[in-house]
Formats: sequence, structure tokens, C-alpha cells
Amino acid sequence: MLLWPSVVFIIGLIILVWSSDRFVDSAAAIAHNFGVPHILIGVTIVSLGTSAPEILVSINAALSDSVNLAMGNALGSNIANIGLVLAVTAFIVPLPITRRVMRIENGILLLVTLAAGWVLSDYFLSIFDGLFLLTGMVIFLVWMFYDIKKSDTPEFEDSIPVSRPNGPALIWFVISLLLLIASARAMVWGAMEIARSFNISELVIGATILALGTSLPELAASVTSALKKHHDIAIGNIIGSNIFNILAVMAVPGLINPSALFHEVFWRDYMFVLGLTLLLSFTLFTLGRSGKPIGRVFASIVGTLYIGYLYINYLELV
Repeated sequence: MLLWPSVVFIIGLIILVWSSDRFVDSAAAIAHNFGVPHILIGVTIVSLGTSAPEILVSINAALSDSVNLAMGNALGSNIANIGLVLAVTAFIVPLPITRRVMRIENGILLLVTLAAGWVLSDYFLSIFDGLFLLTGMVIFLVWMFYDIKKSDTPEFEDSIPVSRPNGPALIWFVISLLLLIASARAMVWGAMEIARSFNISELVIGATILALGTSLPELAASVTSALKKHHDIAIGNIIGSNIFNILAVMAVPGLINPSALFHEVFWRDYMFVLGLTLLLSFTLFTLGRSGKPIGRVFASIVGTLYIGYLYINYLELV
């Protein structure tokens, strides 16, 4: 009976990726039509939009009493963003490192990742943990708002539709929201059934198959940005997505369904996230200071580590 859950999972994934883009576009268009400043739209709707698949999956997993599936998805997506998305992007096009990415975004990601370790170290995700992470997200969004306002760089302008009437935008908003909810629910159901069929933990499915699927928007966005020579956007998209995955996606299960966590969440998945983040942080700092780009050497290293991570999870299947 594995065929049907697999088909549902794949169809749900395709619809989730497609509808998340439509949801962000329509929400941004509605906000624009109601006179919301573009900088505020960019900081909230556009920025959080890259983590929309993970957030919806996390909500559905928490409501289905599968918090470990949600945690696997959040941490596995961060691992995939560095070991797959950044690796593929840097392998295709060397990515120059700006001073801003080297010092600011790099430092914020490292700080947020360390905070996640503190939250997970007691093997329990509580309401307090969820509020703590959510507060961190609000602080990060406020900082983004004032930082972008100060720099006066219209980096979100291309992502905001300015010529879409409210009628079509509202229709697409409702349709895409319903599709997001339904497809996320379908993916969670399919993932849970696959886990039961293989008699493995939902954590493994969440950290591998589910995380790979929900990381596809980041892969497409980063490769496209790099090919268009928007290198800072390519790296910034990955770093920003990892920050939101911790502060927003991980907060959801704690707020909806506080639960005990498998020890593997901390000792395997989080430690792998921490290791890759430390490696990325060190690389950004050393290469950034010397003016060298992230290239195929780094891509090969983190890509190999990601394959190793998938193999460790695969061992639970055999």
C-alpha cells in the first residue's frame, strides 16, 4: 500500500511549491493595492514566503500530533539549504561574498542556530520555546525593516506585483491559500504513511524526503539569482531561509502542540545543522576577508557531507 501515499505525497509537493508562489504574489499584490509600503511587504510577505511550505507543513504536522515530523522538516530543510541548495548554486556559479553577508547575516544565522540548540537541548518543545523563537522572529523582522529603510535599497521591488487588480488578486489569494493547506496536509499524511510502511520514525522522513521537497523553492530561487548574477540575493536567500526555518517553522509546533522530542532531533539533526552552519560561517568569514568567492571546493565539501547525512538516515531503513 506504499504506492498511494507516495502518489499523494508527490502531488501534494507539486501543488505546495506552485501554490506557495501564487500565495506570496497575490498577498503582496493585495497589500500593495491597499497602500502598504513596499518595504513592509518585502520584509514580511516576501521574506517569509520562502519558508511558507515549511510553515504550512509544520502546522499540519503539529495538528496531526507529529511534532517530530515537523522538527525533522525544519532542521532537515536547513541542512538541505546548505548541503544541497548552496552546494548546487556555488558549483554552477562562484558566489562572491559581500561584507554585509560576511559580517551581519552570517552572525545572525550563527546566533539563531545556537539559540535553537538551547531550545532543543532538553528534548522538549514547550510553549515558552515557541514564544521565545517567535519573539526572535519579530525582532529579526523589525531589524530587517529598519536596516533596509536605512540602506534605501529597493531589493524587494521586483517581487511585488503592482499592476494586479484586487479582484483577481483576492481570488488567487483564496485559491492558493486553500491549495497550500490541502497540499501540506496531503504531504504530511503521505509522509506519515510512508514512515509507517517502512517502520521508521517520522523524524527521518521529515528530515529527508519532506525537507528535500520543501527546499525546492529555495533551490530554484538561488540558482536563478546566481545565473542572473544577483549573487548577494542567492546567498542571502539561503541564509534568510535558514533563519526563518528556525525562528518561524520551529516555533509553530511548540505553540500548537508542546511535545517531547526524540533525542535524535538534538544529537543527529541539530548537530548536523550546527556543524554545517559553523562551516558556512567560517567559510564566509575567511573567504570574505580575502575577497574570494564560494566555489566548487566548498560546494563539494558540503555536498559530500549532505550525502553522508542522507546515508545516515538511510541506515534506519535497512
